[in-house]
Amino acid sequence: MHSTLIVARLNPGADQNVAEAFGAFDAGDMPHRMGTRRRQLFSYRGLYFHVQDFDSDEGGERIEAAKTDPRFVRISEDLLPHITAYDPETWRSPKDAMAECFYRWSAQ
Repeated sequence: MHSTLIVARLNPGADQNVAEAFGAFDAGDMPHRMGTRRRQLFSYRGLYFHVQDFDSDEGGERIEAAKTDPRFVRISEDLLPHITAYDPETWRSPKDAMAECFYRWSAQ
């Protein structure tokens, strides 16, 4: 399994709105199109952490490929009032907000 972690800024009190937006998004076939096996959203002191698990390391590429889909565009627009880029000067796409994994361990 492969995971991606997107880091951004979360407006205070926006947790429920973001959860509802992803609930609607995940109810359709978009997670399957992107290869998402599991999604988890976390917040900590104004930061937003979005973890997605995939069967392979193609997750980031599949997200990039899906970003022109109208459903992806819609959720991105729905999230704009609640989530902002961690570093707006360098953000151009979700890939620019993905943290790099520098250690991994798994029980066999």
